[in-house]
Amino acid sequence: MKSRIHFIDTTMRDGSHAMSHSFTKEQVSLIAQGLDDAGADIIEVSHGDGIAGSSINYGFSKTRDIELIEAASKVVKRAKLGALLIPGIGTISDLQEAYDHGVRAVRIATHVTESDVSLQHIKAAKDRGMFTAGFLMMVHMAEPEKILEQARIFEDAGVDYVNLADSAGHLLPDDVRRRVSLLSEKLSIPVGFHAHNNLGLAVANSLAAAEEGASYIDGTLRGLGAGAGNCQIEVLSAVLERMECATGIDLDKILKVAEEAVEPIMPRAQVIDTASLMLGYAGVYSSFLLHARRAAEKFDLNIKDILVELGRRGMVGGQEDMIVDVAYQLSRSQHKAD
Repeated sequence: MKSRIHFIDTTMRDGSHAMSHSFTKEQVSLIAQGLDDAGADIIEVSHGDGIAGSSINYGFSKTRDIELIEAASKVVKRAKLGALLIPGIGTISDLQEAYDHGVRAVRIATHVTESDVSLQHIKAAKDRGMFTAGFLMMVHMAEPEKILEQARIFEDAGVDYVNLADSAGHLLPDDVRRRVSLLSEKLSIPVGFHAHNNLGLAVANSLAAAEEGASYIDGTLRGLGAGAGNCQIEVLSAVLERMECATGIDLDKILKVAEEAVEPIMPRAQVIDTASLMLGYAGVYSSFLLHARRAAEKFDLNIKDILVELGRRGMVGGQEDMIVDVAYQLSRSQHKAD
């Protein structure tokens, strides 16, 4: 394991999914200040689907990203203020606006086989002196050798590290080890990992990634995030402290901000219910959960059937609009069967 694990907190980005994108400036200010004081290295703030994600397709934000970023920038003194950008959703102009309001770290996210669509955005970020990562989503859908090929595109583009995201919470610890160990061995830049807890393995998978050489690990307070949530940052901090691994996190302070700033505003506890479990089991993008839940209610379907069908079709982030179509087709099929 690396001697120092860098924590990237995504409570106010991935957690935005679980909050139905309803964070307020006051909430962001309180959480960001607590995280900064607790020792998080990067604090990520944006819509769940990245800068400019607020839309009919992904869900509208209660407060504009840039206002939330500005609120965080006023209280973050030590950590880097970060954001996620998905090419095709966020633009270079959006990146510039985020930079103008204090964002100094950006992760450019693509599907695991499409890192080449990020090159212009990476260059724009590096030209502005930003700490920049290539963020590969849905890594369960590619074998380690393919992921290495895509990661090298990021490496050649000049990113500071490559992040692997188990966006569906589908991977088992050995799956994580095979992917992270290969990249750690073959790349000249650091590797990071982002877990979802749909199979209850977010902490175990993050620990496996760290043991195989990942030095950037994502987490959220109380596990707040899409699906069953993310790796719970205060839990992983405690585990790593027990292992005498340096993280820079003050455990007492991270527990305090989780308990006092995040837990009171959560719409519901992050639990592994049947729908969340099926996301991980079927390999479905975690942010599809709320969309699938609404479609199930609209067409009087079992959400499990929708999620299994989405997994069977290999649907990926960006295809949220297709969830209603799938639900409609399933309802037609069931009515014919009846």
